[in-house]
Amino acid sequence: MEGETSWNSHCIDDMSKDIGEFDSFSELSDEGNKEMIVSVDSILPDDLLERILAYLPIASIFRASSVCRRWHEIVSSKRFLWNFSYVLSQKPWYFMFTSSDEPVGYAYDPILRKWYSIELPCIQTPNWFIASSCGLVCFMDNDSRSELHVCNPITKICKKLQEPPGMKFSDYSALSLSVSRTSHNYTISIVKSKQVPGNFLQWDLSIHIYDSETMMWATSLTEVLTGWRGGDESVICDGVLYFLIYSTGVGTPENRHSLVAYNLSSRSSPLIRSLIPVPGPLTCGRLMNLKGKLVMVGGIGKPDRPDIIKGIGIWVLNGRNWVEVGRMPHKFFQGFGELDDVFASSGTDNLVYIQSYGAPALLVFDMNQKLWKWSLKCPVSKKFPLQLFTGFCFEPRLEIAP
Repeated sequence: MEGETSWNSHCIDDMSKDIGEFDSFSELSDEGNKEMIVSVDSILPDDLLERILAYLPIASIFRASSVCRRWHEIVSSKRFLWNFSYVLSQKPWYFMFTSSDEPVGYAYDPILRKWYSIELPCIQTPNWFIASSCGLVCFMDNDSRSELHVCNPITKICKKLQEPPGMKFSDYSALSLSVSRTSHNYTISIVKSKQVPGNFLQWDLSIHIYDSETMMWATSLTEVLTGWRGGDESVICDGVLYFLIYSTGVGTPENRHSLVAYNLSSRSSPLIRSLIPVPGPLTCGRLMNLKGKLVMVGGIGKPDRPDIIKGIGIWVLNGRNWVEVGRMPHKFFQGFGELDDVFASSGTDNLVYIQSYGAPALLVFDMNQKLWKWSLKCPVSKKFPLQLFTGFCFEPRLEIAP
């Protein structure tokens, strides 16, 4: 199908096999280009060729490995991965689940505008909690919320973490991951929330932090919130853990949501002192880290019915104030069809992806160009009216391992 490519023939594990495995990429160049490649190949020394190849998109790197034996050996070398680590970032891919039961789907490459059929390691069902950062993805099961895996979805290298502390079977959990681009160490946070037995207004909230350097979990905070509960949205930006909390109906709060900013170093408490108002009545919010800045994609509620969505906006947090950077044009909003009050949205670098749960359509917003556009159509169609679609984005990297 147009736009679809099997990622099985791209997999990094196959790079150690015979070059003939990559025949599926023979369409990469025509005869004229092959003559040019031979000419360049005979002139460039290995170190310079490594640096050039390192700046190609991930899919093009795998294709380049099938050009000749020399290129295959270069792309497979440890020195190439070292050069690749100095490439600031790759445009994020978006993985769309196409089943409600099995963790199968397609990944969208915004540079080459292609969908790849790839298999995700570790995850068992699409409803697991997912967080990503700088080439790594963290999966947490949605039952006991005690099984966690960190993996590189491109290389398939995976690591299972020890069980986190704190309450099991929490009512709400929020997972976030932050990876250092220099050291490749990573931090994982889980915000757990559970209703106090017999008291609807009070909720136990705890924050648990995993440090990959020490390979240890630590409970950073336990607190009882009154009138607010935790949710499933969180992200780490520049050493600060941000997560949304939701009103449980005490009084008449102006907004149903509020944002907590929790400094992972100073570990300030109580949390109520660090609340940041959201930029107006929202039906839902999605948090993401774009180049160290906190970005929120929110459903804008109708004035008379704040629980009914009328549009989608994008804001960047500047200090304690929100700056609106984009609002979805009506023609795109209509393009989703029946869009309820929740949707999937994630992003990194300068791209934000937005997807309705009710359709396999994917909308992309470029933060730099302030440009909205549809992705190439996903090679899957809706099979029945209640079929749901969701997904997440990740940065494709070769050199980072859990």
